[in-house]
Parts: sequence; C-alpha cells; structure tokens
Amino acid sequence: MPDWSYHVLFKPWLSKISPVTYREFLHKNMNRIASLPGGSHVIRFLGREEIAERLATSVGGESIRGPVGLSGKIDPRLTGTKAFTNLGFSMIEVGPVTLESESGCFPEREDGRIRFPDQGESIGLEETVRRLEKAESDVPFLFHLQGSQDELMEIAKALKPFRGIFSISYKEWESKIVDELSEWKPVFLRMPSKGVSDVDRFEGAAGIILEDSGSDGEVEDYKEVLEKLHGYEVITVGGVEDPEDALALLSAGASMVFLAAEYVDAGPGLPKRIHEALLDETPMVYEKKTGWMWYFLFGLAIFLGGILALVFSLTSVILPYDEAFLGISRQELLLFNERILWFMAHDRMTLAGTMISGGLLYMWLARFSVSKGEKWAKQAIDFAAIAGFLGILFFIGYGYFDWLHLLFWLILLPLYVTGWMKSRGLSEKPASKNRRNDRTWLLGVYGQFCFVVLGFSFVLGGIIISCIGVTGVFIPTDIAYLCMPPELIQNFNERLIPVIAHDRAGFGSALFSVGALVLMSALWGYHQEKRWFWWMFLIGGIPAFCAGIFVHIMIGYTTFIHLLPAYIALFFYVAGLVLSYRYLMNK
Repeated sequence: MPDWSYHVLFKPWLSKISPVTYREFLHKNMNRIASLPGGSHVIRFLGREEIAERLATSVGGESIRGPVGLSGKIDPRLTGTKAFTNLGFSMIEVGPVTLESESGCFPEREDGRIRFPDQGESIGLEETVRRLEKAESDVPFLFHLQGSQDELMEIAKALKPFRGIFSISYKEWESKIVDELSEWKPVFLRMPSKGVSDVDRFEGAAGIILEDSGSDGEVEDYKEVLEKLHGYEVITVGGVEDPEDALALLSAGASMVFLAAEYVDAGPGLPKRIHEALLDETPMVYEKKTGWMWYFLFGLAIFLGGILALVFSLTSVILPYDEAFLGISRQELLLFNERILWFMAHDRMTLAGTMISGGLLYMWLARFSVSKGEKWAKQAIDFAAIAGFLGILFFIGYGYFDWLHLLFWLILLPLYVTGWMKSRGLSEKPASKNRRNDRTWLLGVYGQFCFVVLGFSFVLGGIIISCIGVTGVFIPTDIAYLCMPPELIQNFNERLIPVIAHDRAGFGSALFSVGALVLMSALWGYHQEKRWFWWMFLIGGIPAFCAGIFVHIMIGYTTFIHLLPAYIALFFYVAGLVLSYRYLMNK
C-alpha cells in the first residue's frame, strides 16, 4: 500500500474507526496479499521498496539491508510481518515477548493522531513462535524480551533459531543472564531517551536501544543522548515523522532508526523516502556504460514513425498497399460510405498521437534516468517495448499483414536490442529531495495518484480496444456513426473489416505499451524536484490527447459516451500536472 493509495483512498475513512481495528484491517489484508502466489511481487511493483546496496550496514554483527526498522508497537500481534518485509524495513521488532499472553494497553487516537501506550500487548511466546515460522521473513528481528530471569532464558531458547538480536530493559538487566543470552545472540540494552544516563554500569551490552518518551522534541532528546553514547551501536525507536528526522538521527550517530507511531501518520512510503533522502545526501556518479543513447534512438524512431503516421491519417488515410489488398480504390470506398474512411482515419490518427507521445516518453526516460544508471527506468522501457513488439502478433490473425508495420518493427528491433544489451547490470536506485511531510508533499501524493490512475486507464483501455479488435471490431456507437451494420460492410468488401480490425488492434497494443510506460513511471520515478519528470508528462501527453480528441471533432464522431473515457483520462492528466507542480518543480 504505497502513499498514493494510503493517503488518498484508505486513511480518510480508516481514521474514523478505532486504532486497533484500523491496524488489524490493514495488516491482515497486506499479509494476505503478500502470502498469495506472486503477492510480494505485486507489493514491490506498486511500492518499489528496493534498498540500494550502498545503504547496507550491520547492527550487533547482523548484516542488514538498510538503516530503517519497524517498531513492535506497530504490529504487536505479528499480523502483518510478511508484508512489512516487502515495505522497505531492514529489521522488525518483535515484542514485548512474554511467556504468557498479556493484554496490555491499546493505542488511542489523540488530536487526530495515534498514541501508543508504554506497556504494549503481548501474544505470548507460543503464538509468537508460530507466527514467526509462518512469516518466513528474510529480514532479521529485534526481539524485545520481558520477564523474570528464568522466563527470559526460556523465551530466548525458543527464539534462538530465528535470525536477529535480543534486547532487555535496563530494569531487568543482570550481568549473569546477559552473559548466558550473549552466547546465542547479541543483547542490546533498552533505555528511555530521558532518565538513564549511566550506561557504563550495564556491562555486556552489545548496543543501546533508545525508546521514545512520548514528549515533543524527541529527535533533539535523542541527539543529546547520542552524543553521550559515542562508541556504542545505538538504535532509536520512534520520533521519526519524516525523512529529515531520520537523517538527523543517523548523522548524530544512530546505527538504525525504528519507526513507531509517526509511521501511521506519515504513511507506508516513509522507509522508501528515508532511503531516497540518504542517497541524495551521498550522490554517486554512475561511471558504467548505460546504453541510454540507444534507448533514446529507439524512442526517436517511434516519434518519427508517429509523425509519418499522422501525416498519412490527415491526407490519404489509406495507402497503396491497403488499396491493393482491398481490391478497391480510395474513391470507390468514399462513394460507398465516406464515413468508413473517416472512421479509419480516426483509428490511425489516435495511433499516431499515441506513438508520438510514447516516443517522447522513451527519449525522456533514456536521457534523464537510464543515463544515471537507474534500474527502474530500464525496466519500464523494457516492459513497454516488449509489449509493443508483441503487438505485431495481433496483425497475423486478420488475413491482412501490414508490411509497413513489419518494416517499422525491423527498424526498431536492433535499436532496442542494442540498448538492452548495453544497459544490462544497471542497479542504481533513485534519490529524492523530499525531506518533510508538508503541504507540497501531500499535494504531490495526490498528483501521483492521478498519474497512476491515468497510466492504469491507458493500460486497461489498450486491453479493451485490442479485445474489441479481435472480436466484434465495432461497438454500438461505431455502428451508429457509420450508419451501417457490419454485415453490409462485409457484403460490400469482405476484406474491409480485417483492415479496420488490424488498425484497432494496432492502436490497442500501442496504447497498452504507452500506458504501461506512464504507469511504471508514475509508480517508480516520481520524486520531489525532478523537474524533467513534470515536463515529460506535460509535453508527452499533449500529442496523444490532442490527436485522440481532435480527430473525433474533425470527423464528427462526438458521441459523449464514446468520448467519456478520453475526458476522464484528460481530467486525471490535468489534475496530476496541477497537483504535482510545486512538488516536482520546487516552487
């Protein structure tokens, strides 16, 4: 559940119910999705919570992917553990783990925000082990052990098989028990950010865990204590409301920051935003060959092909080889029903506009993202390009093979294959200037939502149009515009409908390909102050919308229900540009 869905769709109404119901609804459903075949891939596709290799670190000798963990206060019942491992967390706190289950206190909503109690609930040792085994997590755990010395040993023994580290409250700290537990896993000392300053007396501590005291200015409290704990590995829990807070703590000496109550308000994208801010703080020049120029030329060829198709759609519409296949001339078709020619122009001009827009997107992504070695842009280009190439298969089943499309396909293929080969191994993750959860960021979240819906609508539209092309070819509004049933067209020339169907399938596959490019760009490449991204959507969208709407006006095919999908897409396009302007353009 990325930020664009959490803040726009779920948080407004979930915030009206009790925090516990809110929590369990989200966690259980996320876990169900993660448990489905391919579910983890769906979560990663939507959120792209990858962590750059250069952010890898270690805590207590345990190798971890990055410096962001999840507090046990967020998921005390372990109902969402499997999902959280796919949401950018490098370590997950479990506990407090007690021998028997304890009800504890429940979170409450105060001034519109969720507050967690000091004494949380515990599901007991037996249930904890059962759920951990079921979670099959690939990230280590931070086990918060709680109980008497004998209970601590029993709990630790049961948790020994699981990867991670132990932690014990300063109130339960005994050198003897710590020495015994340390033989199994490193033991960290848990202490509040205020009230305990004498750390030297806690002999044997592998590190320190600072727990928030629930006061304002928690980050500043942490920073003061971190200065005194120089030389220790320190984990902070809570107090991180936005990426700026995490950067401040990590730069002050914290080894990891664990997100707590603030994570609920900030949204599930906070770990990703922290990682991107860290990458922005330590920019890296990508020196390997990226092959971006070949992808750029691939996009340029599509752009020029779209221009050529636009010229044909505005002039003769059908070409000599079309006439040769049909066995009739353009004039004979006009005499039979001039609207058939205009209808074909409508399909071919919308295809041309889509190709021009797609070519622009390919060029922009190649120049500004692939050139920096960013993996997401290469993957978006590869998927969209392969989908476009496979679109040629639609033409084979109609009894009419368009040789111009084949020639175009043969020109594009070597450009794409060369780009693909030269860009293998790209691994860079994008950085972001985003630091605060301010109004600009929130408006940007809504803008991203609009772009995601736009991309999804194009993908869905491409599938529907392609399906129409391979089945009935015409929809009721088409027949109303032509003023002629398909049977009469078939009787006039049995090859005419296959030509029209091939146009529809061609446009459908192109729309799907470009829609996938828009969708993946909106999901993966949307970051604050990326001015080129806003210009890419603005300029890249103009040809498709202008061609798609203008041609309907030009030929008089203005049925409202037929154009309604285009109007809806135009609304999300304009809304996305307006809402994201300040976020992307740094205004």
